[in-house]
Amino acid sequence: MKNITNDSFLKAAKGEQTNHVPVWYMRQAGRSQPQYRELKEKYSLFEITHQPELCAYVTRLPVEMYDVDAAILYKDIMTPLPALGIDVEIVSGVGPVIDNPIRSKEDVEKLGELSPEEDISYILETIKLLTDEQLSVPLIGFGGAPFTLASYMIEGGPSKNYHKTKALMYSEPETWALLMDKLADMTIVYLKAQINAGASAVQLFDSWVGALSRQDYRTYIKPHMEKIFYGLKSEKAPIIMHGVGASHLALEWNDLPLDVIGLDWRLPIREARNLGITKAVQGNLDPALLISSWEMIEERAKDIIDQGIEKPGFIFNLGHGVFPDVKPETLKKLTAFIHEYSAMKMKQSQ
Repeated sequence: MKNITNDSFLKAAKGEQTNHVPVWYMRQAGRSQPQYRELKEKYSLFEITHQPELCAYVTRLPVEMYDVDAAILYKDIMTPLPALGIDVEIVSGVGPVIDNPIRSKEDVEKLGELSPEEDISYILETIKLLTDEQLSVPLIGFGGAPFTLASYMIEGGPSKNYHKTKALMYSEPETWALLMDKLADMTIVYLKAQINAGASAVQLFDSWVGALSRQDYRTYIKPHMEKIFYGLKSEKAPIIMHGVGASHLALEWNDLPLDVIGLDWRLPIREARNLGITKAVQGNLDPALLISSWEMIEERAKDIIDQGIEKPGFIFNLGHGVFPDVKPETLKKLTAFIHEYSAMKMKQSQ
């Protein structure tokens, strides 16, 4: 990226000391912004992402509105699946809905491969627009992790219990391994393409992997995650791992060749480090707090910052994404507070 003047996020992701705690928010570009809601009256998510100038605008908007220390590319984790032959539609109020869910080994064998220059050229063009001209902060690319993608592909949409996904995993381990392997290969290609187009870091969202036990994660998921992270290691871009309700897997992630562990609000940062987390840490304000009083937000943010800065390598974020009820001015005020309070505390400790 040519114009980065604020590299605090990248330094923290590498475990280096910074002058203030860097901050960005998952889903910082989206439904909580009035400018975005106006766009969504005219365009669907997929239509926005297929127009690089428009997608770059949506990606850039929260950086300009909130003064965050990183941008995250505006798109959905479902974006690469049509290239594999999966018919997916983002249904308002529901989420991703898939018309042809995976039901057999034959369905897995029929899955295609991702060719970035052909299948997602619009994403690569958006990244180049942002990183060549428009951003002074790092751009984060991202993808969905194999378990979370598979859960949508098998269930046919969002699920509360992932029964069909687990049933396939337990009853047809050969089919499951084949699906995980195909999704791991796709993820490597997908994230490499984003990095090569100009993304400074990538985040892997395994949003629903907390539904698995530690034993099942080790058996059915972890080998494929190792393949992904080792496959990306040569790219030299920091890699962030994030899941929701997955605190019991944090030590499993700590074993993997990645750089940053994203925590949700269930596991305090100090406790995570005391358990043995040695990577840089990202997190972990409960997004529900963003619609509470400012006094409560400030109190919780202070506690998270105080814990985070006990060691180098801390990035402030939410435990999950910003949701529509959050006011943009709250995020702007919180960002300023994080910068000012953390800079003061870091200066005091020198």
